[in-house]
Amino acid sequence: MKIVGLSGSIVGSKTRTAMEYTIETIRKKYSEIEVTFIDLADYDIQFSDGRNYLEYDGDTGYVAKTIMDADAVLIGTPIFQASIPATLKNIFDLLPEKAFLDKVVGMVVTAGSPKHFLVVEQQLKPILAYMKAQIIQTYVFIEEQDFYRKEITNDDVLFRIQRLVEDTVTLVETYQSIRMEKEAEYGF
Repeated sequence: MKIVGLSGSIVGSKTRTAMEYTIETIRKKYSEIEVTFIDLADYDIQFSDGRNYLEYDGDTGYVAKTIMDADAVLIGTPIFQASIPATLKNIFDLLPEKAFLDKVVGMVVTAGSPKHFLVVEQQLKPILAYMKAQIIQTYVFIEEQDFYRKEITNDDVLFRIQRLVEDTVTLVETYQSIRMEKEAEYGF
């Protein structure tokens, strides 16, 4: 099983902090899983120009191909100006329309306002659904007061991240099992 953790912004520290904790949780609990952490701040990503994702090279090609090869993607995103960051939207634009077909996708969201959960519901989930993701409905929403000195201080948030990790692994295993049973019906 391959899981990609994607920190979808090039500024700030809260989303990276949350995603690092998420990735560490996967590594501790499921050492057999191949985990890749992609923080967009560490990469030089080109703007999407409509090409097939396989035609990009360098950092852009690496990020797109790594996401496409994953069984699950955990997307970390801050909410800026009541929207997802352009860097994250650009990643979606680089990928094909059905990029998340047969993939489980979960979300870790950092925001300055409790009302920003609407961005997940009204923007992010519809994009992921359009791209055919199997969306984990219970995302982790983290507010400003849950952090102190680049650490998550709210135990409930830490528990919800652990639950997101467990749900992700369980759903990937379940969907893989269902697909294998369906393929066995064809007898090839």
